[in-house]
Amino acid sequence: MMRYGLIGEKLGHSFSKIIHEKLADYTYDLIPLSLEELDVFMREKAFSAINVTIPYKETVIPYLDEVDPKAAKMGAVNTVVQRNGKLFGYNTDYFGFRYMLEHNHIQIAGKKVLVLGRGGASKAVIAVLEDMGAAEIHTIYYKIAENTISYETCYALHTDAQVIVNTTPVGMYPNSGKTPIDLAPFTKLEAVADVVYNPLRTRLVLDAQERGCQAIGGLEMLVGQAKYAVEIFLDQSLPDNAIELVHNELMAERRNLVLIGMSGCGKSTIGKLAAEKLGKTFVDTDAEIIKRIGMSIADYFATYGEDSFRQVESEVIQEISTQNNLVISTGGGVIKNPENIRWLKGNGTVIWIQRDPELLESGNGRPLVPDQDAVRRLYKERLPLYTAAAETIIENDGNEEDALQKILSAFQQV
Repeated sequence: MMRYGLIGEKLGHSFSKIIHEKLADYTYDLIPLSLEELDVFMREKAFSAINVTIPYKETVIPYLDEVDPKAAKMGAVNTVVQRNGKLFGYNTDYFGFRYMLEHNHIQIAGKKVLVLGRGGASKAVIAVLEDMGAAEIHTIYYKIAENTISYETCYALHTDAQVIVNTTPVGMYPNSGKTPIDLAPFTKLEAVADVVYNPLRTRLVLDAQERGCQAIGGLEMLVGQAKYAVEIFLDQSLPDNAIELVHNELMAERRNLVLIGMSGCGKSTIGKLAAEKLGKTFVDTDAEIIKRIGMSIADYFATYGEDSFRQVESEVIQEISTQNNLVISTGGGVIKNPENIRWLKGNGTVIWIQRDPELLESGNGRPLVPDQDAVRRLYKERLPLYTAAAETIIENDGNEEDALQKILSAFQQV
């Protein structure tokens, strides 16, 4: 008999096994189930305790003997425990989401809030928002449904919302580049919370950050709800700081370090050293591009032109950026396309290695900088692009060991 695990329809994106096995000393299984398989699974009761995710948080309720009053009020269950042959249902999403808001000091009291989606996660989110004193809560859904409004109505009547919460899977890996709503009309927006945790920063979160709003992804909520689920599973309390410790550990393991800067600034050399220190895999995007095009970058430029090269570069960036635990050294012109930076920031922190242009090399297979005058011109042209893209700037005008230590320190503090 399986003891602990997660059931849902598609679980390839799930971090739950990693999280539970960090929080507690047991094996945690991932069990993808079709609707027909769910029925058999729940009737057999061949488990000690399970978590439930999309799309079964409401579907499992009829199989339960007792439902916690808070979960019953929400109409959604994400935690099921078997005791003496009976199944008991709880909702720890409530506690995870509330922890995420409070830990990040997102103010809800008196605010107008939009909730995107009407699935099981939205029930817990709305319950938290009500308990935290939201002035208005509107549920936005893509088709006609009870107690919801359309996106068209939202854009027409509710662009004064101050907080937006996404509970839909839009923007979740492998569809990482998508966003559930256009934030441009929301001129009074203060904060965005997205329950999606893969990528670490969804496109919605990045859009909000670009607009100067407070924005958080769903990893803290995931760890938070898991902590409360473990306590129910084992009938024992975990330390108060368990959520923060596991969240920080996960971020350290999964977040990418992305290095940008002019050719010759030290990205590859320092990147390899950083990867060794951090226990991450080093990836050079130019090297990956060369594998794909089957020739040198200089030859490709000469044959097909820069525009064609940039298209290939963007394709490679998208593929690499969905992976985790990497140190990524990018080409000098990656910042010319803002979409490249958005992809890289999804799972990574972008650090610009700044180097005096007089110290940068020219020529040596670099098609855009055949001489030092070209280096100076290109540096001046790209300076605002690097500045806009960087989350941290590190000087590398001295020795590379100093720059490495600065990068490691900055990466661990972000």
